[in-house]
Amino acid sequence: MGIVSRLLGILQPATELVDALHTSDSERLAAKEKLLQIQATVISEAIGYEQARLAAQSSVIVAEANSSSWITRSWRPITMLTFLALIVLHWFGVGPAELPEELWAVIKIGLGGYMGGRSLEKMVPAIVAAMKEAESA
Repeated sequence: MGIVSRLLGILQPATELVDALHTSDSERLAAKEKLLQIQATVISEAIGYEQARLAAQSSVIVAEANSSSWITRSWRPITMLTFLALIVLHWFGVGPAELPEELWAVIKIGLGGYMGGRSLEKMVPAIVAAMKEAESA
C-alpha cells in the first residue's frame, strides 16, 4: 500500500463526516471543498517527499556504480548473487532444511531495492528532463 492510498484512507473518514453534517448544502459543500484542498496539499507534499526519497536512493546507487573502487561498485551484485546461491542450494537440498523468514525478507528487499534502484537510475534523468521542459514551456 503506497503513501498516497494511506493518506486517502486517513482522510476518508473526515470526508464522510462532512457528508453527515446537518447543515445547509452550501455549508456542507464549502467544508468538503476545504477538506479536499487540504487533502490535495497533503498528497502533493507526500508525493514530493517520495520523489526526494527515491532520488536520494537513486543517487546512492549511481554513486556506488560510478565509484573507482571495485568493492563499492560490486557489493550489491555480489550480495544478490550470494542470496541466489543460497536459494539454489536450498532447492537442491544442500544446506539448512529451512531458510529463516528474515532471510527471505532481506532477499525481497534486496531484489526490490536493487531492481528498483537500477530502474530509477535509468528513468530519473528522462523524468527530470521532461519536468524541466514542462516548467520552461
